[in-house]
Amino acid sequence: MLMIYTQVLALAVAIPLGVWSAYRVGKRADKVISNTLFTLSSIPNFAIALVLVLVIGVRLQWLPTLDYQPYSAGIWEHFKHMIMPVVSLSVGLIAAYTRLLRADMIAALREDYILMAASKGLTDRRILWRHAFRPSSVTLFTSAALNMGGLIGGAIVVETIFATYGVGFEVFAAISGRQYIALQSIVGLISIFYVVFNLIVDILAGYVDPRTRDRRVNA
Repeated sequence: MLMIYTQVLALAVAIPLGVWSAYRVGKRADKVISNTLFTLSSIPNFAIALVLVLVIGVRLQWLPTLDYQPYSAGIWEHFKHMIMPVVSLSVGLIAAYTRLLRADMIAALREDYILMAASKGLTDRRILWRHAFRPSSVTLFTSAALNMGGLIGGAIVVETIFATYGVGFEVFAAISGRQYIALQSIVGLISIFYVVFNLIVDILAGYVDPRTRDRRVNA
């Protein structure tokens, strides 16, 4: 669940940041967002996790750092223990997704159909979200699907730091204990999940931008 939470948070933050940065390209807001995300993208996940543990968990004691709680302990208890691990993993993805969406949005906003929409008197919000974001989001969602596999490596370190029992922790435990059958089972489940997730993204991409669906049919 850690990887799913991470993707949801990363997309929820990156989408409005990417759209706003593209809309204000070259302006102060765009420069602040771009420079901040460039700095954050250079910080490894484990370093962010350690800083959160020391500052938020130990010094301020706002959130628990250990003693993972499942859903059965209560929704709030579960999410309270997941906030810092999710933030640790999502910072790098937020930076990558924002820059990716920003680049695609800038290119889309220069297309002729955007100028046509503006000449018809459509509002900036409608132009941004309906006419520019939809075709620009295909690359973003595809990248999110491909990053699911790469998140496992970061999840192993982060889950170990926060003692969160997830896929990464189970993979690490199986490797350390030389439990090869368990490791094969985990890898098989991850592969199935990866295929299903990419299938969902392909379907979503066809809905968001019908041109991708038409290209597949014609091919």
